[in-house]
Amino acid sequence: MEAGQQNRMERFFKPRSIAIVGVSTKSVRFGGLSFLQKYQECGFSGRIYPVHPRAPEIRGLKAYPSLRSLPETPDLVVVCVPADSVPGVLRECGQIGVGCVHILSSGFKELGTAEGRRLEEEVASIAREQGLLVMGPNCMGPYCPEGRVTPWGAIPGLPGPVGVISQSGTLTQRITEYLCSLGMGVSKAASFGNAAVLDAVDLLEFLGRDEATQAVAMYLEGVPDGRRFLERARGVNVIKPVVLWRGGESEAGRWAARSHTGSMAGAGHLWEAFYRQTGVTRVDSMDELVDAVFALLLLPKPRGRRVFLVGGGGGTSVVSGDACARAGLEVASLSASTLEALRRMVPAVGSIAGNPLDYWRAYEDAQELIRILELAFGDPSVDMIVVDRMIPRAAYHMPEAAADASSEVIEYVEQNRRKKPVVFTVDFGGGDPDLALRGSGLVARFCRAGLPAYPGLGRALKALAHLCRRYEGLRPRGPDQGTSL
Repeated sequence: MEAGQQNRMERFFKPRSIAIVGVSTKSVRFGGLSFLQKYQECGFSGRIYPVHPRAPEIRGLKAYPSLRSLPETPDLVVVCVPADSVPGVLRECGQIGVGCVHILSSGFKELGTAEGRRLEEEVASIAREQGLLVMGPNCMGPYCPEGRVTPWGAIPGLPGPVGVISQSGTLTQRITEYLCSLGMGVSKAASFGNAAVLDAVDLLEFLGRDEATQAVAMYLEGVPDGRRFLERARGVNVIKPVVLWRGGESEAGRWAARSHTGSMAGAGHLWEAFYRQTGVTRVDSMDELVDAVFALLLLPKPRGRRVFLVGGGGGTSVVSGDACARAGLEVASLSASTLEALRRMVPAVGSIAGNPLDYWRAYEDAQELIRILELAFGDPSVDMIVVDRMIPRAAYHMPEAAADASSEVIEYVEQNRRKKPVVFTVDFGGGDPDLALRGSGLVARFCRAGLPAYPGLGRALKALAHLCRRYEGLRPRGPDQGTSL
């Protein structure tokens, strides 16, 4: 991608002015008027121009009958008119020199009709003729908390290091909300829908060059040019982690993808080859996508797959070992000096001084847990550490008013975070709404401090496995292995 194209695409996310074509004066249901309202609510600081053929004013803003009547050429045009009117709007965009267009309107190839396909081909043809960068149709478009371009998703959102690319508007919204609620934040997100002009590869290339983006999270239902996507994904993934959640793997999913964005999902064996050749992290759900992003962004490189599990309860220790094996990780065989130090610390009755470590006092006494972590950091047989944190509750004979040791633990791990990967688990499943509220709050508290925390051991171990695979898959680059974008 040339520098000029990169700069032009930047205007999707940081426009100085936005025109919205197709703003209703009566209904705030989803469409032009609701987008106008959300742009106002999220604090967009640029100029907003509602375009309506008759209305003199909409939501306190002067309205204009056409794009040609605007006092300036807007950086971004949001198109919200019926599908058969979209080509005319695009021609008008070309006539006044608009660069970036977001087509919110649906009714194109996703319908599966000849007319829908014809309209989409016309949109693509006009865009090529006029030199327009078009996101859509049938999409939620650009999102950027730093630019206050957040008419959907988390509003006003939280600036951060994750770029999001998605064919699904709903899933793009959910992913941005998820990341922002845990304190990670989003650099830029793009819901690109049918991809008549700009597709996933264009957006990946853009985010690969974007300095504010340190990792890319993607949801795709299909790509038209597999070779081009493979080459671009491989190049970007060397520089910053790329995490991909692919829809349409099952027959039911493929049918839904065709109805959703008109995409054709590719054969499974081709995608397996894609993951092997690119090193892109494969995930199968939104939870796994966000879990992997946190691990890949926040944790240092592990030396291996050996895990030290710090928890409590004999049964918990047993299933922890099983979960570790299922994730493709190893339960570390602690060194003799570490085991001897643990035996001196841990009571012989009611605890297990080993790995997994069953030691209830580690839940309640921050200094005791810190002593354990010091041992783990110094043990060459330990590559990664998983620490379980318990929500105080009567079921475990714990005083619910007990002092919270989390702040002390967070401060210590923040200061030592580069030594070895450390993640936390907070088990709050089971249906108790109070436990769920307190548990999710504790997970968010750790994550906002830059320490990955997960609501269950299985998710934590899977995230660590993704971390290991990423670094195992990266190879030193020779002079002939260029990764230019």
